[in-house]
Amino acid sequence: MKSLSSIIVICLFACASCSTSKKTSTARNIKAAQELIGVEFNEKEIKTMSNYIEGNRQGYDSMRKISLPNSVAPAIEFNPRPDSFQFKRRGTTYDFNLPVQVRKPSTEDSIAFLSVAELGVLIRNKQITSTTLTQIYLNRLAKYDTLKAVVTITKDLALKQAAKADEEIQRGIYRGPLHGIPYGIKDLFAVPGYKTTWGAEPYQNQTIEETAVVAKKLEEAGAVLVAKLVSGALARGDVWFGGKTKNPWDLSQGASGSSAGSGSATAAGLVAFAIGTETLGSILQPSARCGATGLRPTFGSVSRTGAMTLSWSMDKAGPICRSAQDCAIVFTAIKGNEGKVNFDRSLVDYPFAFNPPKNLKGYKIGYFKIFFDKDTTRSHKPDSLALATFKKLGAELIEVEFPKGDPYDVFDIILRAEAGAFFDGLVLTHRDRELGEQDAPSRANSLRQSRFIPAVEYLQANRHRKILIEKFNKMIGGFDFIIAPSNGENLSMATNLTGHPAIVFPNGFDKKGRPTSITLYGNLYDEAPLLEAAFLFQQATEHEEKRPMFLK
Repeated sequence: MKSLSSIIVICLFACASCSTSKKTSTARNIKAAQELIGVEFNEKEIKTMSNYIEGNRQGYDSMRKISLPNSVAPAIEFNPRPDSFQFKRRGTTYDFNLPVQVRKPSTEDSIAFLSVAELGVLIRNKQITSTTLTQIYLNRLAKYDTLKAVVTITKDLALKQAAKADEEIQRGIYRGPLHGIPYGIKDLFAVPGYKTTWGAEPYQNQTIEETAVVAKKLEEAGAVLVAKLVSGALARGDVWFGGKTKNPWDLSQGASGSSAGSGSATAAGLVAFAIGTETLGSILQPSARCGATGLRPTFGSVSRTGAMTLSWSMDKAGPICRSAQDCAIVFTAIKGNEGKVNFDRSLVDYPFAFNPPKNLKGYKIGYFKIFFDKDTTRSHKPDSLALATFKKLGAELIEVEFPKGDPYDVFDIILRAEAGAFFDGLVLTHRDRELGEQDAPSRANSLRQSRFIPAVEYLQANRHRKILIEKFNKMIGGFDFIIAPSNGENLSMATNLTGHPAIVFPNGFDKKGRPTSITLYGNLYDEAPLLEAAFLFQQATEHEEKRPMFLK
């Protein structure tokens, strides 16, 4: 039998061997890791780092024991304002240019395709009730389910809200042009009593008993929620757990972008308007593909409280409508503060007034000539015709050069790192494997690889982002807005990083009869010129009034 002292010696030797083995393993892992991130340290430096890295790992483990609510954002906040930024000074009186009289169409299909402005007049003049209008849209939502644009039809809530609107209007209480108007909201926003699926298999039975601030604001304006519309899985693309959302102009195409349901449903007349979100193109892309008019507001102009987070520093919410006029009406209702409690600390409350002039004389307008020249070589006539229309409206176009020299290849890590943090629990429990798409470009793969983005590189990317903000503001600051083709290179990436607003709207049709579009980019916290110019363009053309062929 061994003595107690010999046992202690053996145990101490075993512990020392274990410690040595652990340090050797850590050193080996550091050598492998440094190849992934493109840095190199010598043997002595690696040995010195080992204890620190083991300590970091213990810290990670301690954090993971504490569950974080979805509503908790990082203490670091993104501010898109460049150095010495000054808000543009605009008028404060607004005029939506609402029609005085609207003739009620004879068919329900024609009623469904009226603008919000027109429907509002019909309701205000009591030519149609909100309940009747709501039922028209509920019927269409059910009828055109082949588009796969809808996750949940909120029938009970819709009829309740419509009845309330009718009762109020009957008593002479009129809340404004959205009173009684049916709409849909992207299924990233929470609404009590209904699932909030985020479009993804792991969350398809998720309920969040909270009313998103955007939905709350629209309810206060009297709007009627008829449907929760498709978000691509975890706000990526047009594929969700129910399939692929389709472009109503071409059923062989997806609706594009994660606000696919909002774009498709609006263009197909399933809702009067919709709310979408954008992190890297998800309002502009589906609006462009489906022939809708989409406003991506300035970062921080619309509350994201009650919505899924993809990127705290890039997510934005905005309206997808059938006209710029409608976008102005909806934006007026949803922008600004949250009331008594402000959960979204990025929110900025600033003046906004839509009051379009008779023409574009007096506006200072830039255009990215290089992008239009590239489109001309592809015989993309709608863009050339759009520029001609702007000139007829009195615009004097000034050529602008897009900022160069920025490391666009690295900027996507900002989104991926922040998304990885929000969905940390999904990846650690391997429920990301439940997502339908698992290929290289998939959200599942993006979330997994986010674990290998060093914090230093994330911060460095944000430093380069600051340079981009300064460059872009210097370029656009002297203009009221800049015109670009909707497929302009790096424009969506750049302006989503800088937080600048944009509006996309139809400008014609391609050879296959599908909508084409054009995009205007504006200054921070200055959406009015974009909306007013798009309104004048749409008054001079009829592209936004066309209906998808398969619906006729």
